[in-house]
Amino acid sequence: MLQFEKTNLLGVYLVKPSVHVDKRGNFYETYNQREYNNAGLSATFIQDDISFSIKGVLKGMHGDSGTYKLVQCVYGTIFAVILNCDEMSSDFGKWQSFILSCENKFQLYIPPMYGNGYYVMSDVAVYSYKQSTYYGEFKQFTYKWNDERFKIKWPDEATIISERDG
Repeated sequence: MLQFEKTNLLGVYLVKPSVHVDKRGNFYETYNQREYNNAGLSATFIQDDISFSIKGVLKGMHGDSGTYKLVQCVYGTIFAVILNCDEMSSDFGKWQSFILSCENKFQLYIPPMYGNGYYVMSDVAVYSYKQSTYYGEFKQFTYKWNDERFKIKWPDEATIISERDG
């Protein structure tokens, strides 16, 4: 069973799975189309991607105008930031941060026109995301992680940033 919580960002949901724990470990469901549809979230996901990063990596604010994403940290801990990048919206520049980890198993459901960035807090992290479109179908936008307009409060100084994100 999945629990869907509205965030401070319109259309962005924090998803909390129910976790079954016993002496062997744990088991949880990460996606169930029927439960998403019942919650009014109707994106159809067609591509899965994985990113492996080390501590100190900061990935900037990326998104596009047509892709829904469902993201989670399946190993390690990340500080995730979701940013409204719709320059036509009165909420442009509004952002919210979340801790996603293999311990809490939280996910974020992100609609189009939101940027998605994260900072790796653990020694390594594996970040997984489902997409509703194939990569490259829509032109991506990128905002710098430290763009003064947004005043995003990252937890620590980034030590590894790609040229695209710097």
